[in-house]
Amino acid sequence: MNNFSPNMLKTFETCPKKFYFKYVQNISVPQPVSFFEKGKKIHALANYYLKGADISNMLQELTEHESQIWEKLLNNEFFQKTYVNSEYNLSAGVGGFWVGGRLDALMKDDENYYILDYKTGSIPKNPEYDFQTMVYLLCADKLLKNYNSLKFVYIDLRNNKNCVIEFNDKFRIEYTERLTKICSEILQVQKFAGNSDKCKFCEYVKFCF
Repeated sequence: MNNFSPNMLKTFETCPKKFYFKYVQNISVPQPVSFFEKGKKIHALANYYLKGADISNMLQELTEHESQIWEKLLNNEFFQKTYVNSEYNLSAGVGGFWVGGRLDALMKDDENYYILDYKTGSIPKNPEYDFQTMVYLLCADKLLKNYNSLKFVYIDLRNNKNCVIEFNDKFRIEYTERLTKICSEILQVQKFAGNSDKCKFCEYVKFCF
């Protein structure tokens, strides 16, 4: 195992044993359809809209609440920047490992780039050092190479706010060190220990004994 996504790293940090079940044993636990439905619908709608597709039929399928969320995204200042790409896979080598993921959208104005992440739920408690932030900014930095500024934008659709993290040299060093450290830890684990503090809401709890 030498390729890591933000979700993989977050899972390992939360509970190594859950990581073992999910990514080593590849045990899949079905989630209720409604669990992801709202977020998936908004993400799909945004992707088709940015690519210039006809979304009229999709709009008719939205509930009143989903329509309100869509209007918030549509009117967001960062969502109105110049489109570069969306639902875009990118990866890069960091400290001898490959890390990557799938961006909601990449936008720009002049040579200023913005990685957008739409959140219909809550944004991370520590967004500057969330694995999604670190992985995506490092990957985009290596991909774009020459730019004026690079920012990660959590679009908080629940509260109609933006959380903006601007990439810099300090973050490049810190993110590289943090990602290299946790990737190394994963490969060196002899036994994946559980974290009993996280069992209550874990979908893998029935596999633990």
